[in-house]
Amino acid sequence: MSTYLGLHYHIIFGTKHREPSITPDIRHRLHEYLGGLVHGLGAETHGIGGVADHVHLLVTLKATHCLADFMRELKKASSIWMKTEGAKPKFEWQEGYCAITVSPSARGAVSKYIAGQEEHHRVRTFSEELVDLLKKAGLPYDERHLP
Repeated sequence: MSTYLGLHYHIIFGTKHREPSITPDIRHRLHEYLGGLVHGLGAETHGIGGVADHVHLLVTLKATHCLADFMRELKKASSIWMKTEGAKPKFEWQEGYCAITVSPSARGAVSKYIAGQEEHHRVRTFSEELVDLLKKAGLPYDERHLP
């Protein structure tokens, strides 16, 4: 029998100290760059979005991927890009990230959620959003470590 996998992740990570470093003039280019990085790392992207202080990605990883290694490379390369191409010489991502598995049947809804980030964050902060997502996923969290 062949091996069949559906390893879909909703990944969220923010800028260090929630600095609004992802300005509208570079946001689209950053999202395109992140998509290229995901592809270059051998994964698939199904959505990338975000606002000034964080990004969301919906990705499908292969069995050979290690999530921690994937995230380290994604954040490292995109941080370098922000410092050079994004013209943010002091740019840094926060330590850590949130990765929540997504069932294949929910991929469409998560992709739509990610696409609506700008509108969504007109009324909710990053912290409020993250707490809701962690609660819905049944993940424990420590408020001292939230953005």
